[in-house]
Amino acid sequence: MEGFFKAAQASWDALPYILGGLWWTAGLIIGAMFVGFLLGVPLAVAHVYGRPLSRKLVAGYVWLFRGVPILVQLYLFYFGIMAYLSELPALSFLPLSSGFLSAVIVLGLTSAAYQSQIFRGAMNSLPAGQLRAAKALGMSDAVAIRSIVLPQALRLAIPAWSNEYSILLKDSALAFTIGVLEVMARTRSVAATTHQPLPLSLLAGALFFFLTWAGIKALKRLEAKVRIPGYAHQGSL
Repeated sequence: MEGFFKAAQASWDALPYILGGLWWTAGLIIGAMFVGFLLGVPLAVAHVYGRPLSRKLVAGYVWLFRGVPILVQLYLFYFGIMAYLSELPALSFLPLSSGFLSAVIVLGLTSAAYQSQIFRGAMNSLPAGQLRAAKALGMSDAVAIRSIVLPQALRLAIPAWSNEYSILLKDSALAFTIGVLEVMARTRSVAATTHQPLPLSLLAGALFFFLTWAGIKALKRLEAKVRIPGYAHQGSL
């Protein structure tokens, strides 16, 4: 019984410090999802509507970032690429030695590979006749994709996008390996001091569960808000 109270006290005392890591974790997720979206959409368009060479390049990018573990990428960027770039005088004004920036870039580039496939699947689910009809009305390919294809595809991609959010959230816990003071890094630090790894790990798990639930709940509300009444995937009726 004494051990239980000791563990509970350690968790309670560490709670404010660990909660401070939520801001870092949220920053990682928001930044990575944003980078992944900015890169994922054009990659998906190139994969679906691009020339054979662009499709091969996108496929290579996707295989590269889906095939290399996140931890390896973090080390390559933080200790390799970013460390080299930070020594260049022309880039000295940028915070390239920041572990947070390296983590956002790595998670964002990896997320772009997954998001591109999410958006590609959504685009392929649309009737092909829509693009032909737009071109028959005099629209260019770029205008038709931007005005007709993407607004529908982005709506259809939200359920899979919420799944990418939950995966990215769990991957963000690896950022502690390069010094980012997110939830997991703070949990490990306190556990090493108090020698109470189990209750503190449970606390960290509860925080990640809450972030997952809150993010997916928000995306479901977004999905309901942008849903077009009576509209469904091709072939779902």
